[in-house]
Amino acid sequence: MSFPEILLIALGLAMDAFAVCLGAGTTGHINGPRPVFRLSFHFGLFQLLMPLVGWLLGSGFSRWIAPVDHWIALGLLGFVGVRMVLSGLRPGGETRSADPSRGATLVLLSVATSIDALAVGLTLAMLRVRIVYPAVVIGVVAALMSLLGLAVGVRLGRRLGPRMEVVGGLVLIAIGVRVLLTHLG
Repeated sequence: MSFPEILLIALGLAMDAFAVCLGAGTTGHINGPRPVFRLSFHFGLFQLLMPLVGWLLGSGFSRWIAPVDHWIALGLLGFVGVRMVLSGLRPGGETRSADPSRGATLVLLSVATSIDALAVGLTLAMLRVRIVYPAVVIGVVAALMSLLGLAVGVRLGRRLGPRMEVVGGLVLIAIGVRVLLTHLG
């Protein structure tokens, strides 16, 4: 598999991470280098690990995960998105919302944005492609796209205020719905 092919796959997989980071950046919790590092590192790490896991599991597992992977992504993104919307609608909600760069929220978002990478790993195993190089490229691209999404999201959040958390939550829900519709269509 050539580098341009791997890069296109990586960019396609990184779009969800970019969009989630765009929404997360609007929450007001992404202040300073630590939360930026946590989000971009974890999204990149999960995007790197999921193709490896998919590749190791091989094609036998794909028949079990493929029918439900889109529902899992919708559930995880919808859960976090609804929490963000509700928090943004509450008076003073911006102080009550969960920091998307910490704890369970970070893990949920990392898994939700990397489920497609698991399927890519399964596919690459069936094609007998060596996985380490593509997985590293996928992880690095996801981390860089996450940084870009955070930078844009933080600027939007500062410019448009705390209600951008509602928009960020709606973006997460929309990504989940798009994943579902893409797989059902």
